Amino acid sequence: MTTKDSPTQDTLVRFKKSQVKEAGALNEAYEYETPVPFTRGLRVELPGYSQILISGTASVNEVGESIHIGDIKAQSWRTFENIEALLASEGADWHDVVRTTCYLRDMSRDYEPFNEVRHAFYLDRGLEPFPASTGIQVTLCREDLLVEIEAMAMVPSDRKKK
Repeated sequence: MTTKDSPTQDTLVRFKKSQVKEAGALNEAYEYETPVPFTRGLRVELPGYSQILISGTASVNEVGESIHIGDIKAQSWRTFENIEALLASEGADWHDVVRTTCYLRDMSRDYEPFNEVRHAFYLDRGLEPFPASTGIQVTLCREDLLVEIEAMAMVPSDRKKK
């Protein structure tokens, strides 16, 4: 039931969104042997700019296999590179990232080496200031993953996908 003041399907405003993907770096989760129903990322078109939302990304290869098992530094670097590839597919890079959320399996053991890699990666990319960030200790979706990161970037609307 709708009332005069409640929106109907016809009056709702929806922002245009498109899928973010980069098959050369990593595949879509719904393409896994056991499909997972989420998209690697979305580009949301807003007035004057686009928001790029990268889903939680980890140290997986182009066929969805976990790589660098047991090595937090190597997993962290690969995770940052996977996000970089997704951003590049949208004409963006780490300079456009405004926020990250970093999920670690074991904060007490892994935060220091993770942070070393993050700092080195950001310096290597010439970032200043660094993105806003939150770190959270969690149980990740696979036992062999030690880190997962999601990111949000902002780009002008006229910056097109590659």
